[in-house]
Amino acid sequence: MSELREHVVAVGVFDGVHRGHQRILERARERGRARGAGFAVVTFEPHPDAVLGKRTPEAPLTPIGEKCELLEQAGADRVDVLHFDRVMAGLEPETFVRRYLIDALGLVHLTAGQDFALGKNRKGTLAYLADLGARWGFTVDSVPLLLDPDGPVSSTRIRGFLAAGKVEDAGRLLGRPYRIEAQVVRGQGVGKDLGFPTANLELLEHQMMPGDGIYAVWVTTPDGARRGGAMSIGKRPTLGDVPHAVEVFVLDFEGDLVSRPLAVEFVSWIREEKRFPDLETLARAIADDVAVVRERLQRSRITA
Repeated sequence: MSELREHVVAVGVFDGVHRGHQRILERARERGRARGAGFAVVTFEPHPDAVLGKRTPEAPLTPIGEKCELLEQAGADRVDVLHFDRVMAGLEPETFVRRYLIDALGLVHLTAGQDFALGKNRKGTLAYLADLGARWGFTVDSVPLLLDPDGPVSSTRIRGFLAAGKVEDAGRLLGRPYRIEAQVVRGQGVGKDLGFPTANLELLEHQMMPGDGIYAVWVTTPDGARRGGAMSIGKRPTLGDVPHAVEVFVLDFEGDLVSRPLAVEFVSWIREEKRFPDLETLARAIADDVAVVRERLQRSRITA
């Protein structure tokens, strides 16, 4: 049997893989490069807070598939997704470190955020782990919380921005536009009758959806092309309120997208949903929205 390769390991939930997380990942990658070791990430699914009842379970910012993809893009040689349950929550820090970091990954150095802790009752603080590492042969460092002028770069703030439709602010903290992946399902054809055929969407994975409203978005279609889009999220009040609808008019596209996957990146909030007196007025409003969307997307190209 070959000897286990040594790894510098970053540990965390990393929901959103936002700019603060990216600093932790960058630090771990640099540590691994300096030591000639691999760079591994250990993350958890589902979110520990949801399992422990510390908060109402929330839809993730990044479903596990996207999160792993982003972690690999950040340079991870290996990503271990640990199923988090109450049994894992009850592990002593020594047991967790030995089982999942040393035996599984050949831990030589651990990097985490400054408020990180693991194990039963969060006993395994960074100071505790540093003492453990002095005995077991690994080192530990922490990365300070990343701040912007208005507060910490955090998943909580990103959720707040998304819920309010402030996708530009969310994207600023993420370091990229907020993204969803969905499949096109057959709708009622009302948009087509109005001259703006929309693709009705269902999320491929459980994920947080921005608040109701009209948005400028980029849409990646199944042919790999990236096109502009005008997205509506909400109850479609002019058409008789529905529980919730997500639909997008893909600019300059002709073809049938039903049962095909789309990736959508949120660029800018346009307006809130409105109830219009008739379909003709609604069609004029959509035309105005599309004009604004084109302008916002052109601006985003220039500033990107």
